[in-house]
Amino acid sequence: MAVNQLQDVIQRWRTAEEFTTEDLKLFLNAGHTCIAEGDSTLLLNFIQDEANRHIVRSMGTGLLPELVKESLRKDRSPLHCQAILHHLAQICSEEDMLNGLLQQVDEADPSRIADTITVLMPLVQSVLLRMNTSKGPGLALALDSLQQQISKLPVPYTQKQEQEDVYGLCRSCTALLTFVQPFVQEVKNQDINSATNFTTSAALQKLYAIMLIQESLPKILFYHTLKEKDDIWLEKEPGHPDESRACVAYLLFDLFVKCLERLTDSRLPVELLDLKTFHEVPQTLIRIMIDCPIQHLRGRSLVVFQLFIEKLNGRAKHAFFRRIVNTSHHAGVESTIIKNIKNQVELSRKFINRDGWFEGTNLLSLLRDTIILPQAHETDLLRGMDRIMESLNLLRYLLIQERRISTGIWTELRHIAESYTKLLRVCLGMSKSFYGTELKRLREEKKIKAKEFKDASGKRPLQKLIVEKEMLCNMSPEAQDKVLQCALVTYDLMESLVVRIEEIVVEA
Repeated sequence: MAVNQLQDVIQRWRTAEEFTTEDLKLFLNAGHTCIAEGDSTLLLNFIQDEANRHIVRSMGTGLLPELVKESLRKDRSPLHCQAILHHLAQICSEEDMLNGLLQQVDEADPSRIADTITVLMPLVQSVLLRMNTSKGPGLALALDSLQQQISKLPVPYTQKQEQEDVYGLCRSCTALLTFVQPFVQEVKNQDINSATNFTTSAALQKLYAIMLIQESLPKILFYHTLKEKDDIWLEKEPGHPDESRACVAYLLFDLFVKCLERLTDSRLPVELLDLKTFHEVPQTLIRIMIDCPIQHLRGRSLVVFQLFIEKLNGRAKHAFFRRIVNTSHHAGVESTIIKNIKNQVELSRKFINRDGWFEGTNLLSLLRDTIILPQAHETDLLRGMDRIMESLNLLRYLLIQERRISTGIWTELRHIAESYTKLLRVCLGMSKSFYGTELKRLREEKKIKAKEFKDASGKRPLQKLIVEKEMLCNMSPEAQDKVLQCALVTYDLMESLVVRIEEIVVEA
């Protein structure tokens, strides 16, 4: 029996104080018939009629399963059914409506989880916002239902998979962030001790976790025991399971990338670098690149770090490069910065992003701070190999370009190159002599009997040869031989670049 066939019954319902089981059955049958026959417009008009408000408030939640199912269909327009759902969310009992909607989330078809979340969470949000007090228990239930369903979705591992979003994880996470936004803002506006609308610790904990994620990123990711330079140990904390940490890491990287991708290249001004966020984000990325035990996350951090650099304008890049080189104390990070300096010089010479910050006196001032050996003649060439090789490549490139197309910096550039290579030659001479002597000694000891070799090597520790924090004296003779040979090959490669730079200077 459709709605238009219930006129007499409807008139009685409008004045009834209570409804019987038979009344509910008639109401649902009529509603289901309208939905099944595609006559949802008639049902929408009935639901929106103010004269029927009492009827709808009392029995409307029974229509939720069919309305949700119809809203998810691909072969019909869902607009009328979604309009009905939004109206029910505004007038039906908050508790009944919340329970009904969350039941639909919990019972979502595995292949339609993302669609179900996208359709229903705005309705759940609307219902919760109607609760002036004690919305905490309902919010906790909603977040639990969301977590259980989202955790079933496969995580994309490539950019192509992210863009295609076949299983809807990205859409679901977007829906989650939109859903919690008003509640997060409400908690932010209140003191934690007076958050009266969130009476359960579960709801508060979940919301504060979302609010504090960005401040806790390094702590979340460094879940193996790590030793830092200041001898502070960062240990795995209880209450943060590996799966949760991995999900948070993935979402944060995705969030950083999406935020940066929306910005135009070479537009962010230098003034932003003094803001707390613009200072902490690259520093956090550097910490992850250096210390995070997960190789994939270290690689993703480098990608985001490079993307951040590309959004800075010339002056900001100039200041940022100088700051990082002087503060990172890590050859790998420093080599990345020097490589970026070379890229900016190339773009400037091609009249791309040419604003003067990577040419002339501005370039020279930056080179004086970057093309150096930080510990002078005591510099550990192996540890600083990445920075040194990039510095030599940059010098070689600049000298060749300046000799070909003079921009007026040859004299000062030559002075920087000569000072750098002169000191580097001293370091190379000392290191090659030391490593060569040790290699010769090691090979001579191989001729001694096994027992004599063990006694001799045990009495002569190589205290100054440190490779990846492991003493050479703790290695096998074969491993020591290999490391020493690699060191000498590295020094030969450095020396070949030094020779080429000296040749360029002489030829000019």
